[in-house]
Amino acid sequence: MDTHSFSSQVEVLSVTDSGRRRRWSAAEKIRIVEESLSRPRSVALTARRHDISRALLTRWRKDYREGLLGNEPALTFAPVMIAAEPVPVSVSPAAELEISDAVTVAITLVNGRHLVVPAGIDPVILARLLPVLDSA
Repeated sequence: MDTHSFSSQVEVLSVTDSGRRRRWSAAEKIRIVEESLSRPRSVALTARRHDISRALLTRWRKDYREGLLGNEPALTFAPVMIAAEPVPVSVSPAAELEISDAVTVAITLVNGRHLVVPAGIDPVILARLLPVLDSA
């Protein structure tokens, strides 16, 4: 008769390291997000370059847009609705600003000429002056 003896080996594995999880400071996140925003279609490339997942980078980009990374919220487009007919806008006389002639605006044209005009100049007069100075 044969005698069989079975011995079982139990191996206990324990995790002693924190694993692969890394901690990113807010400054590092902002730097990586701004790098990904600098060029079109660079989310995957930037994520690969920094050895993070695209999902994590997408999350950081969303947080960045909302100002949750300790940064100022990024500039965004304002929603605009186009109406079929123009909507009349009334401006009360009190809302119009009185601009003194002491305040001036300096305009530099493409040809290098400079034009200094009062800030309250009539736009029609300015529209007549600019083509003359630009062509001369």
